[in-house]
Amino acid sequence: MVSTPEVLDEVASGHYVQAGNVKLYYNDVGSGAPVIMLHGAGPGASSWSNFQGNLPAFADRFRLLLVDMPQFGKSEKVVIENEGRLTFTARALDAFMDQLGLESAHFVGNSMGGQAAIKLAIDAPRRVSKLVVIGSAPVSQSLFTPTPLEGIKHIAGYYRGDGPSLDKMRRLMEVIVYDQSLITDEAVRERYEASLDADVQRIMTSTPPRNEDLSAQLHQVECPVLVVWGMDDRMGALDVGLLLTRRMPKARMHIFNRCGHWAQVEHRDEFNRLVLDFLSH
Repeated sequence: MVSTPEVLDEVASGHYVQAGNVKLYYNDVGSGAPVIMLHGAGPGASSWSNFQGNLPAFADRFRLLLVDMPQFGKSEKVVIENEGRLTFTARALDAFMDQLGLESAHFVGNSMGGQAAIKLAIDAPRRVSKLVVIGSAPVSQSLFTPTPLEGIKHIAGYYRGDGPSLDKMRRLMEVIVYDQSLITDEAVRERYEASLDADVQRIMTSTPPRNEDLSAQLHQVECPVLVVWGMDDRMGALDVGLLLTRRMPKARMHIFNRCGHWAQVEHRDEFNRLVLDFLSH
């Protein structure tokens, strides 16, 4: 059931589907060519929370499928063993598209979501028509910025030590964005409460999935790619975006000044125009 563009309701548009060996939750809004939207890997993340402000601009032109990746949001909290998160998630997305009868789709992925979409474009090229990645770093090292970056350290420490807290969430969100006025008490509490799932805490304090560096495979991405980056991103080094643009044959890059890791939030209107133009032509 696809909701109309006027009814952008998180609950009414929510569905579950068995995608291979993992149950995925997704929101289905709008109509038109399918666009799969994928969130990042921060605590409390979901695709609805990452992209809800962009939906009105997209939903009258595209069918938007906002998928919670395995271990996040309302999707199944599976343990990923003996393989990398990107490989596991790409396979789940492939199965998700089978279940929905989609041969191909456009993808818009923030951070880890963009990395998973890149992996899908490598493993199953027919699935990805066009790809937009926002601050996605599927490589291990930056040439100019010490790693791990500041934001990654905050994510890594969020569930460890004395566990989640409002203060930890606030400090993480302050690193994510350039515009600190976006960090309201309500936004911090909403994201904090979403991070408290007991299964998520168990998974995030266990051995993490194997790290995957896609550097040597980026040339296999055949589809047109729009690389979006914030000049002030403290979670993804800018030179990694340049590397992606160099290595992927049909890539172009757009850099937002005064922008952190959430270009779709901090520069919403310009981001919407940029991405809609890219996906429509």
